[in-house]
Amino acid sequence: MKFRRDVFQAISDPTRRAILVLVAAQSMTAGAIAANFNTARPTVSRHLQILTECELLDQEQKGREVYYHFNPQKMKEVADFIEPFVKLWDDRFNKLEAAAKKYKNK
Repeated sequence: MKFRRDVFQAISDPTRRAILVLVAAQSMTAGAIAANFNTARPTVSRHLQILTECELLDQEQKGREVYYHFNPQKMKEVADFIEPFVKLWDDRFNKLEAAAKKYKNK
């Protein structure tokens, strides 16, 4: 049975989030990505596998190299999930700011 990972599991790890930031800027090979971390290359490869399994990264074979590309459509799942919470906290902070201004004026 194949285990399906989800986006939230993938982004829970700080190293994977850092990989996403790197690859969002430009497509990179596994070696180029690994060069940015002080961990063993197989560890970075495992992170890449997880990000690919949940479709946050896409792979493209170019000759002998495999390039990893950021998949913004999949990241939209995270944004869509977080959006109601952002609105909730914005509303709360706006109320707090209004109360602080009202208190300051008294």
